[in-house]
Amino acid sequence: MQVATKSIITCPVCSFKKEEIMPLDACQFFYKCEQCNTVLKPIPGDCCVFCSYGTEDCPPVQQDKRCC
Repeated sequence: MQVATKSIITCPVCSFKKEEIMPLDACQFFYKCEQCNTVLKPIPGDCCVFCSYGTEDCPPVQQDKRCC
């Protein structure tokens, strides 16, 4: 199984999109939108901002590993 290492995060406030490289062995809990400066946090039940706002889940989730 190939793990995606990039994901496009979409800001739920201003709809700005940006491709980001995801950490391979950790979750990212916060992400600051470059356009509107909103600090994104995971939606309750998600482990990180990539799982909540990205086009790809974080690598630990993709590999069925326990995420942070």
